[in-house]
Amino acid sequence: MSEHSELLKLMEERYSVRSYSGRPVEDGKLELILRAGLCAPTAVNRRPQRVFVLRSRKALEKASEVTRFTFGAPVILLVCSDTDAGRTTDDGQYLGTVDASIATTQMMLEAWELGIGSCWVRGFDRKKVSEAFDLPDNLLPEAMLPMGYPSEDSEPSQMHFRGIPMSRMVTYL
Repeated sequence: MSEHSELLKLMEERYSVRSYSGRPVEDGKLELILRAGLCAPTAVNRRPQRVFVLRSRKALEKASEVTRFTFGAPVILLVCSDTDAGRTTDDGQYLGTVDASIATTQMMLEAWELGIGSCWVRGFDRKKVSEAFDLPDNLLPEAMLPMGYPSEDSEPSQMHFRGIPMSRMVTYL
């Protein structure tokens, strides 16, 4: 029998939710989700992740105008990186995108732990998102995270079950 941590179990059970109930996400749970993003590791501890909580009707309508992947979620986290705070490596790679992605992952997993589903979305035009939400030039939209309680008929897509063998991902040297 292989070891199986509670965290690994949670990660294996989590799936992208694309159908939400009408139940609102409680402020206390939303705060825990945001804290998970705040404590994410970042390059040189620069913490460039910036999160906009979209939950007013107006903000959700704007989100629907810039992406078709909102799935009727009652809350969408718009995750950006601050190019003024993000680090760039000596070979020119901007790490703010990576940092924002780590924060998004941690928020997504905390949400699932709390019974709240989400779906990582990058199907949008950054310029249109920036214009819709009047973002300053230093904020780069990285992801949207529609979230809410899964509907009763929510289930993983068939693609969720397509994995790869460990040997394809890992090489021991």
